[in-house]
Amino acid sequence: MSDCFDGNVLAAKSFARFGVTHMFGVVGIPVTSLATRAVQLGIRFIAFHNEQSAGYAASAYGYLTGRPGLLLTVSGPGCVHGLAGLSNAMINTWPMVMISGSSDQRDAGRGDFQELDQIEAVKPFSKFSVKAKDIKEIPSCVARVLDHAISGRPGGCYLDLPTDVLHQTITESEAAKLLSEVEKGRIFEEPKGPPTSDIGKAVSLLRKAERPLIVFGKGAAYGRAEGELRKLVERTGIPFLPTPMGKGLVNDNHELAASAARSLAIGKCDVALVVGARLNWLLHFGESPKWDKDVKFILVDVCEEEIQLRTPHLGLVGDAKKVLETINKEIKDDPFCLGKSHPWVEAVSKKAKDNVSKMEAQLAKDVVPFNFLTPMRIIRDAILGLGSPAPVVVSEGANTMDVGRSVLVQTEPRTRLDAGTWGTMGVGLGYCIAASVANPDRLVVAVEGDSGFGFSAMEVETLVRYKLPVVVIVFNNGGVYGGDRRSPEEVSGPFKDDPAPTSFVPGAAYHTVMEAFGGKGYLVGTPDELKSALSESFSAKNPAVINVTIDPFAGAESGRMQHKN
Repeated sequence: MSDCFDGNVLAAKSFARFGVTHMFGVVGIPVTSLATRAVQLGIRFIAFHNEQSAGYAASAYGYLTGRPGLLLTVSGPGCVHGLAGLSNAMINTWPMVMISGSSDQRDAGRGDFQELDQIEAVKPFSKFSVKAKDIKEIPSCVARVLDHAISGRPGGCYLDLPTDVLHQTITESEAAKLLSEVEKGRIFEEPKGPPTSDIGKAVSLLRKAERPLIVFGKGAAYGRAEGELRKLVERTGIPFLPTPMGKGLVNDNHELAASAARSLAIGKCDVALVVGARLNWLLHFGESPKWDKDVKFILVDVCEEEIQLRTPHLGLVGDAKKVLETINKEIKDDPFCLGKSHPWVEAVSKKAKDNVSKMEAQLAKDVVPFNFLTPMRIIRDAILGLGSPAPVVVSEGANTMDVGRSVLVQTEPRTRLDAGTWGTMGVGLGYCIAASVANPDRLVVAVEGDSGFGFSAMEVETLVRYKLPVVVIVFNNGGVYGGDRRSPEEVSGPFKDDPAPTSFVPGAAYHTVMEAFGGKGYLVGTPDELKSALSESFSAKNPAVINVTIDPFAGAESGRMQHKN
């Protein structure tokens, strides 16, 4: 029947109708037709080599755009591989929807092809999951997962599409009616802001504080709060400290930036306004000895449960941008500003300048064979030389990411993606692809450790296939932390002649992996070679891998997280 179509078409029509423009994934039984139909209806499908990388791309896309990132996987093992991305979205609180095909409902429990109770499997990693048990349920299920992903605290959701449902058919008129009814029934509730009295209390705390600090994270970045943040910082003269992915909401080079005086800022502040950042391990749980035991936290978060968990002095539940807007209005009526000569501002500024000059003295040296600082300085300067729009920087690896957090400068919002709240290694190429798709006007520069790169290196083929302007810089120090770090007494036992658990093949030619697919590869080991490779690859805006040879003993074990190992 010409006016009938199947569940694949209805699912694709539902996604297109409800605003989806991009989908990431790996196709196969039973979802290949769904991907093809989605493309026909104007959804760009980016096909990956494995579901982990595709899932990381979907999670980062959700963060960068504010719309759910979609991951499409096959049944069983495809769904299990996709859990990496789904869990990453949940922990980072980014909106994402994983859609998996599943085995025929009639054959449940009989050992069908790739059979798995996927609804049960996704439970720990999703805020909402649903199975379409009949073709007529597809539009409603699609709308529900999309809405749940962005409502309240964003997160990962899951949609299960059984094989038999994808093969069922429906008339065009029935489908049009279903889609229309579902669209009319969608209600978006704006999060309520905190009461005016609480805004007044927050402003009063900041006004009376002797050593106030503004801390902000990727929740503020997700909420597009940068304009209000800048206004607050400049109006009040309060120093600020971003978390790694909050960098760039206010320019890292701003005179009130406290990043280079982090220990002093968090150790001595008496009132901390924390916007869109959790008091978790990244912020030492908000506890002494890193923080003063009497510090008063004002916590701004979209999630009431988060505020209840952290028990701050004052909690403001609401959207970061809107809460800051209200705070700014309240301050405008009765302004205050610390001024450059304020003792607190002077103390933070002096410490930051001292630390920056010490770091710059280290960075100024051209150390060959490369340590981590010399190439990082060259990369920083090359990125800053591009001006605006600033590239999106993606970074992972122990030493590479840690050093990059201190050295690389973010001047614009949402231009840094790294291992994040969950410390996820393997996000690199997936994040690069998401960033390029979400920001087609920006170059994407990945600064990767060789171990981090190895998780998703095959996706360089995906970069070439879709002609994405991504330059991947690999810090090649021959291992997880670089070289064999074992003491002589640890090198014993029947397999003592095996490489160390942290070691890779020395001098691995990572640049040739990119060349294998028609991209550009560079092998560099001196400042001039690196400058030349960066200049050429940044100008060309084509897929490239720059393989940077690093001294295998330049880094520290576990980067800066030795106490966790």
